[in-house]
Amino acid sequence: MVKILIVEDEPNMRMGLRDNLEFEGYEVSIADDGEKGLKMIRENQYNLIILDVMMPKMSGFDVCKTIRKEGVQTPVILLTAKGEEIDKVLGLELGADDYVTKPFSLRELLARVKAVLRRGETSINTNASEAVIGKLTVHFTGYQAYEEGIPVQMSHKEFEILHYLWKKRNQTVSRDELLNNIWGYDENPATRTVDNFIVKLRNRIEKDPNHPQLILTVHGIGYKLVS
Repeated sequence: MVKILIVEDEPNMRMGLRDNLEFEGYEVSIADDGEKGLKMIRENQYNLIILDVMMPKMSGFDVCKTIRKEGVQTPVILLTAKGEEIDKVLGLELGADDYVTKPFSLRELLARVKAVLRRGETSINTNASEAVIGKLTVHFTGYQAYEEGIPVQMSHKEFEILHYLWKKRNQTVSRDELLNNIWGYDENPATRTVDNFIVKLRNRIEKDPNHPQLILTVHGIGYKLVS
């Protein structure tokens, strides 16, 4: 059974989400602040984490940042009352997979949950499970990367972007294509989000990130991973 953790400090929201997700057939756990949520994530395995941004003790941004640094790659949906683009971009750059702005409809949230879980299954069940890309040996199915045998910590999004570029290697991939296929948005939060992740990937795989030879910029369009 799919296991979902809800970390939300507002009681009515927390219980309402739990009841509706359980009705859909998911196994749901709950936490009412960021510190409790982080503890539960460290002690249990979940298929998805629904994480409120504004919480006491520890914000959703801080929880997301912490678990990604610790190597937890479980998909994260952020719940935020803020509609400003900068907040959405920050959440994505910290490693979140999607966001929903309050107030939202239950139908919208359930659609997002199903889409994120579906993308997670797709990323695991893939034919290209291992590749040597520049300085890294990457095991896509296990979300592991090594440089000369030494483990390299990468975020869930870095793995997914690199994997997508690898599957499309020697082809030009637009920023919009990456946003739609990795984040799954109907509208782009910001194309600079993609650019920032490309910088991170170049620093990991290129011998000289300032003069990339593997991830090339196709001006006005996007990027190309050459092999």
